[in-house]
Amino acid sequence: MNKLILLRHGQSQWNLENRFTGWKNVPLTEKGEAEAKKAGELIKKHNISIDRVFSSVLERANRTAEIAIKKAELNNLLENNKIIMTCSEKLNERDYGDLVGLNKQETADKFGKDQVHIWRRSYDTPPPNGESLKDVVERVSPYFKENIKPLIDKGENILIAAHGNSLRAMMIELGMYKPEEISNIELPTGSPLCINLDQGRLVDFKSVSYTHLTLPTNREV
Repeated sequence: MNKLILLRHGQSQWNLENRFTGWKNVPLTEKGEAEAKKAGELIKKHNISIDRVFSSVLERANRTAEIAIKKAELNNLLENNKIIMTCSEKLNERDYGDLVGLNKQETADKFGKDQVHIWRRSYDTPPPNGESLKDVVERVSPYFKENIKPLIDKGENILIAAHGNSLRAMMIELGMYKPEEISNIELPTGSPLCINLDQGRLVDFKSVSYTHLTLPTNREV
């Protein structure tokens, strides 16, 4: 049995300020760096080995991966004290278009709470000049199938450090949730989600801190 670790980046400055971030490069806060360290400590505590690391091209995800891998003392993934990882914009956060940089509460006050909820949580309705979650799935899924799934099928343990929506897209691709269910799934910053696989088939999943996430009762995997 091998493992796929999904790790949302630690708290960023715009998470703290409650702003739509999207593809904007924003650094981690002090809390975000501490979350990344804690993720690494948990990976080490539970003796999880990792063969490859994938990430988006955005600083907050790259930095989270770097801190976590170093804290976990996974020296096989370090070269000259720098993390060896494959980065792709296909794993970037959802592009929020015209909402990028805006405060979420102020945006709700301006456009209405219901409209902003649709932009944020519906599956196929994008914000103005931005992406829907469906759009994110359509770029994440082919990348996963071509670049990550073959390694999983070989039995490698993979860590993906990315973003709330690109990781939700990954969970849909893996069959963990249906599109109509995923909007209710919250992925905490800096909390590793461990997915156990057997010959590429989903077995179960839980956070490394052992706060369980469960499959819907009608799900077959």
